[in-house]
This record gives sequence, structure tokens and C-alpha cells, in this order.
Amino acid sequence: MSTVAWITARGLFGRRRVLLLLPLPVLLVGLALLCRAYDLSPTHWGTPVIVGLGLAVMLPVTALIVGTGVLGSEVDDGTIVHILTKPLPRRDIILAKFAVAAVVTVVTTSVPLYVTGVLADSSGLGLALAAGAAVGGCAYTALFLMISLLTRRPVLLGLVYILVWEGLLGRFVSGTRVLSIEQYVITITEKITPTDLLDARVGVPTATIMAAIFVLGCTLMAIDRLRSFSMAGETS
Repeated sequence: MSTVAWITARGLFGRRRVLLLLPLPVLLVGLALLCRAYDLSPTHWGTPVIVGLGLAVMLPVTALIVGTGVLGSEVDDGTIVHILTKPLPRRDIILAKFAVAAVVTVVTTSVPLYVTGVLADSSGLGLALAAGAAVGGCAYTALFLMISLLTRRPVLLGLVYILVWEGLLGRFVSGTRVLSIEQYVITITEKITPTDLLDARVGVPTATIMAAIFVLGCTLMAIDRLRSFSMAGETS
């Protein structure tokens, strides 16, 4: 399992795709620093920057890039066959790739969110945002890793979830918020450090339980899907 994790990390950081992880965190912190430098009140810029850019864009897009990258490219180019020929349980392969993807996503997003939270309010909000990013990063990663095994266009399907389900329906159709990872992150963050900059629209039990369901459910589905690859000899 550790060997798969090492190969996955080396492959992820050896691709140009990893460079796509840098612009959004830099933009997030840069905007927060700019607003702070001009002495703007956080009530004017905190919500658009933290929620509109940080939680609604940077966090899910980073997870999408990483989650679909750790296995999706191997499905596309057929090299997944070489992985499946190894004497490793399919469970270990998925868990190793999920672990690498989740760690990369959480580190890449929690650090800039922490800095932004400190600039907007306090270290308490920064830590709460980092904790929320950790939960959301794991949930998003599990979802997008699973999607990468279900379709040849995981990025497109992932963008549909981010832009349409969370970005459009999640803001105007209350029922869809139960299946919105972004809402879980906001709720958990606001619970840890209450702030007027965030507007939690689902309950804490719902956010906690549903986040766990996303992580466990999507991971189990990914394992089952990878098993079907080996059984049927599929490469796509």
C-alpha cells in the first residue's frame, strides 16, 4: 500500500497538472492581503473572498484536479492494467490513492484558507476554516476519485457538480443543500467559530453525517468499481 502511495505521489507531482494547484490559493491570499492593505472592513470582502472564492471555487476545484488525477489518467491511457496485475487488494490501491489525494488537497487548501481567515477575522476563524477544508477536502476527493472510475470525462462531470449542483441549485433550491459538500464545510466552520461572514444552511448533524457518508460511500463505490475492472478486464 505504501508503494502505491509513493508511486501516486511521485506521479502526481511529476505532472504539469500540479501547477494548476497554485493559482487559486495565491489569488485567495492575494485578494485578502489587498483588502487588508487598503483597510477595507471584512464585512465587505470577507464573505465574497472566503465563501465565493475559497470554499466555492478553490476547495472543490483543487480536489477535482487532484482526485481525478491520481487514477483517472491511468484509466485513460490504459496503464491501469499494470496496476491490476499486481498482487494487491483493490481496496489497498484505492485507499492509497485516496490518502495521497486527500492529503494534497487538504494541505493545498487549508493553508491559504487559514491565512485568509486570520486576515478577515482571527486565528480562530482561520483554524475553523482549515478544519472545514480538511473535512470538505476528504469528501470532495472521495467523490471525484469515484467519478474518475465511472466516466471518461470525470473533470466535466465534476464541474457539473461544482457549478450546477452546488453553485446554482445549492443556492436557490433548499433541498439540494443536503447533498452539497460546500454547505457541510460552511456549517462545520461556523460551528467551530461562529461568525457573521458565514451563513450555515444545514444542521451540524446533517453536515457531519453526510460528509462521512460521502467519504465512506464514494470510497466503497470506487473499490467496487476497480474490482469490476479486474474481473471484466476493462481499461476505461
